[in-house]
Amino acid sequence: MELETYASGKRDEIHTDVLLKARQACYKARDAFYSCLEKQSDQKPTEIGSVGLLYPAECKGSREEFVKHCRASWVKHFDRQYCMTKRTQRLLDDRETRRGPLLLPQPHTFKRPTSP
Repeated sequence: MELETYASGKRDEIHTDVLLKARQACYKARDAFYSCLEKQSDQKPTEIGSVGLLYPAECKGSREEFVKHCRASWVKHFDRQYCMTKRTQRLLDDRETRRGPLLLPQPHTFKRPTSP
């Protein structure tokens, strides 16, 4: 009964943050923040975002714009997505550096067991 009352009262409410212009502003702020992260990747990250995302102080302004223009759940989602992509890319790049010829032990390096 309470759910029906809540739903009927919220039916006509328009969430302006999901309309086209607001979404475009959110995406623009998001792209500006993540491009700042890429440009400042050599800087030491000192600020903490959501889901454990660390970023340099130089990107603090673009982060504030990102948080201001996007819903909190969207910010969290985009941060997770960015972290997952970076982690995957790091693992793939790391494997490329480890790739090389496969070295197996050669038969002449084994000693035959001596019989008692």
